[in-house]
Amino acid sequence: MSRLSRRDFLRYSGATGAAAFIATTVAACSGGPASTGSVGAGSDTDLITAVIGYGNDGSWDPTQTASAFAMAANNHIYEGLLETDPITREPYPALATALPSDVNATRWTFTLRQGATWHDGKPVTADDVVFTFQRILDPEANVLTGSFFRPFLEEVKKVDDRTVELVFKFPFPDAAPRLSIAKIMPKHVFSQPGAWDAAKGGKAVGSGPYRQTAHNPKSNTTFEAYAGYNGPRPATAKKMNWLTIVDASARVAKISGASAEAQIADNVPYANIEQLRQQGLTVEGGKGMNHMFLMFNTATKPFDDVRVRQALHYAIDKRKMIEVALKGHGSASSSFLNEQHPDHRRAATVYDHDPAKAKALLAEAGVKDLSINLMSVNVSWIVDCLPTIAASWEAIGVKTTLEPQETTAVFTKMDQSQDYQVVAAASNPNQFGMDADLILHYNYVPGGVWMKYTKWAESDDAKKLFALMDQATRELDQAKRRELIHSYLDVIAEQAVLYPVVHTELMTAWDPKKLSGIRAQAYPGISLLQARRA
Repeated sequence: MSRLSRRDFLRYSGATGAAAFIATTVAACSGGPASTGSVGAGSDTDLITAVIGYGNDGSWDPTQTASAFAMAANNHIYEGLLETDPITREPYPALATALPSDVNATRWTFTLRQGATWHDGKPVTADDVVFTFQRILDPEANVLTGSFFRPFLEEVKKVDDRTVELVFKFPFPDAAPRLSIAKIMPKHVFSQPGAWDAAKGGKAVGSGPYRQTAHNPKSNTTFEAYAGYNGPRPATAKKMNWLTIVDASARVAKISGASAEAQIADNVPYANIEQLRQQGLTVEGGKGMNHMFLMFNTATKPFDDVRVRQALHYAIDKRKMIEVALKGHGSASSSFLNEQHPDHRRAATVYDHDPAKAKALLAEAGVKDLSINLMSVNVSWIVDCLPTIAASWEAIGVKTTLEPQETTAVFTKMDQSQDYQVVAAASNPNQFGMDADLILHYNYVPGGVWMKYTKWAESDDAKKLFALMDQATRELDQAKRRELIHSYLDVIAEQAVLYPVVHTELMTAWDPKKLSGIRAQAYPGISLLQARRA
């Protein structure tokens, strides 16, 4: 696989995160001022005003983005052949008319929905599907979504104007929910010169229930119901206005009080949950892969020594972090996967708080008088966790300097090959899907941006890990596949190159007197496809 350009990655993630990313993938959380472009809620019952706690200045290109804001918005604007329910993640037909009849087959045929049109009125055709997948599978383009499809998908062929065939390299039953990542894009729009740059900048033309009407990257994005939509989940509101507010206090203010401008907000600060509930708002959470991770530069000593990386994980008082910073809405990581994940198993190496073991590992590695500059993203809950890390490391004799900053600044420095020691950031691969193969290949893939940052991909340990992961991808027997997954999760835990410290619960708040049909997600963003103004 060709190496991913971090310049492009930064433009499409716009954040972390992911999330993450890079909350996003990291959860994709870049900063921006409180909205100045709001159209307001007022008494307009045709309008849903939402507050998104992540930046809106990342890429909107569906083949590239990991921005929490853009991905959530694109789920309302675009469609895949199949889509998944935002909570259950069960697939359902979207642009396609039916689910695959045999998920173990190596050829899947889909018929496109009769009468489906783009937001400019032109019909959706098989050419659009082939065009989209050609970009996704192109090793030279090396778009982010490609890492989720190239391992198993050989090509996508046009059968006729309304029929396409997906040809697999080997049976891959998990492809059905994964197809929701591949948002089909109009060839007549995005094959034009400069169109991909326009997509990154916010140009969006889909076939979904809402069309974009305005995009102000540091402020807000507006939508209206698309009258020509004839798919399974039509728009339930005539208009939407999504505000981007990264600052926690400003975000809470938008949904607080009798004159609250917004009816819903995601990424609700833990410290404000009871306050909002007392005001009559519903505040619910979702537990998933949202996590804070530490990422080490293994090209910089002493972080090339696994004992040092392990020592720094053992030193962290995660219980204190959960109680103080997360207000109980988190759990110490016992695996790369969160405990609610169906493939979770406690890893062979678990970093319970053990300062004595941390000191012993540093001594064994011959490390004395270690000083660390911990660079981090400025996502509010991550910043809240930093003092616990610093205090924990100081307790084992490691001098620690904290350096939180805007997410884009963090990753620009690494993209420019500036030296760094350790980075703390947020991520949530559940933005893309739930299966373990997808989650781990998001972070651990040769040529991937995360492995580029860690400088670890060319090591013998990394090559053995990648081979084990590929073996699991191809394994059809579910029991054997799970054992392989557990085996490589143990390797990832032991190596601790990029590894979660805590998994957290994401909180969403809404006014039940003004909005119904809301379900809290375990990953950044919101889904309003079934929401209604009261």
